[in-house]
Amino acid sequence: PRHKCGNQKSCPPNYFAFKIISGAANVVGPSICFDDRILMSSVKNNIGRGLNIALVNGTDGNLLKTGAFDMYSG
Repeated sequence: PRHKCGNQKSCPPNYFAFKIISGAANVVGPSICFDDRILMSSVKNNIGRGLNIALVNGTDGNLLKTGAFDMYSG
């Protein structure tokens, strides 16, 4: 059976599924999946160099904000 975000197991009731994949240099970009929705990816063109963060409401799972923090340039 298919599980949310491509995980190996289903989450218990009242829990959100998520999967974070780090990038590989500048060849493969990172991606963040939350409750079977891709929040950030190179396809959505909303990732950047450094730390990529998605802020999600912990009660209803709605995406509030995304951002990237460039740790190389300070």
